[in-house]
Amino acid sequence: MELLTTNNVWMMICTALVFFMHLGFAFLEIGLTRQKNTLNILFKNIFIITIGLLLYCLVGFNLMYPGFEEGSAGLFGFAGFGLDSPLTAEGALDLTYSEGYTYWTDFLFQGMFAATAATIVSGAVAERIKIGPFMIFTVLYVGLVYPIAGSWKWGGGFLQTLETPFYDFAGSTLVHSVGGWAALVAVCLLGSRIGKFKNGKIQAIPGHNIPLATAGVLILWLGWFGFNGGSVLSADPALTSLTLVTTCLAAAAGGVSAAMVSFFKFKNLDLTMFLNGILGGLVGITAGADQMSPTDAILIGLIAGAIIVFAVSLIDRLKLDDPVGAIAVHLVCGIWGTLAVGIFGELAGMDQFLSQLIGVAAYAAICIISSFLILFTMKKIVGIRVSEREELEGLDSHEHGMSAYPDFRMNEH
Repeated sequence: MELLTTNNVWMMICTALVFFMHLGFAFLEIGLTRQKNTLNILFKNIFIITIGLLLYCLVGFNLMYPGFEEGSAGLFGFAGFGLDSPLTAEGALDLTYSEGYTYWTDFLFQGMFAATAATIVSGAVAERIKIGPFMIFTVLYVGLVYPIAGSWKWGGGFLQTLETPFYDFAGSTLVHSVGGWAALVAVCLLGSRIGKFKNGKIQAIPGHNIPLATAGVLILWLGWFGFNGGSVLSADPALTSLTLVTTCLAAAAGGVSAAMVSFFKFKNLDLTMFLNGILGGLVGITAGADQMSPTDAILIGLIAGAIIVFAVSLIDRLKLDDPVGAIAVHLVCGIWGTLAVGIFGELAGMDQFLSQLIGVAAYAAICIISSFLILFTMKKIVGIRVSEREELEGLDSHEHGMSAYPDFRMNEH
């Protein structure tokens, strides 16, 4: 009983840290975008976490952990609506549910992860998507797509039953690339912001509050202690401490690498690239944080940081407009981190690498197809992009009828 209590308290602390990450995402997104769209972005972030938890309670948790029967295809299952805590014959809470946490803690911890996928999309489509279609997309993607995809691995589905099981410790693929693939599809369907590309040339659109973006990244780094540390699913001292060490080292290496590569490539010390390098290192280590040595973690972070610089440049050259770098951070580094499990650490080997490739391909398929169907359908029926006037004047005034900074005016472009 004492061990369960200790483990459960740690899991609840980690749940709180993952919840805190949503403040980090909000700060990062508003900091890297323009003042006139601040309130719109905050509204989307608040909507995501609130509706995400409700949907995960009603359908998501039991879609993600349906209890696949032996011999099933492991593609889809559903254990029923709502939450139904396991009870003993005497009607008391069944404390044999897990050695690491209670049923309720399990739901809440996993529910925090669910909302993250849509938050990733929010940043990529900032400043030009209609709020209504985005809310509908969030409901469908978080309520149905994410938990079904998650069941393929964490719910004991077909990726878990491969001869060499696909491995994703805390979600480089299951969380980050699930959001990243949808972000890529959304950006392609939306088009770029007005003024981003002129006469074939890339135009920088600076964010209005880089200090706030910096605070957001530091909050996200702190939250990752819960994101990865909680994925141990207990307070095991050796494994938890190793996971936190590898997480921090990869983040640090990713930031330094991105800053250095950016300096040599563009001849300037770009703080935003530094910040995204930290996030890239965090995403990169997430798939195998419990399997890596400190040296492995540093190498994964160094490569992730370099990937960020080149991925951001490639996305710009492809005329794709991602205001916060979400595709480079969450999709590209998510894929890198997933494949890194087969290259570094305890699971390194060709069989594992091939299983990782299968997992990446499976999630690419479900995420691209589902997000395209949702967004393309709405684009044809109601439209997903605001008018030119609304975009130029700002979504805060047109979508919400107010300003995030009513007593402060500055020139907008």
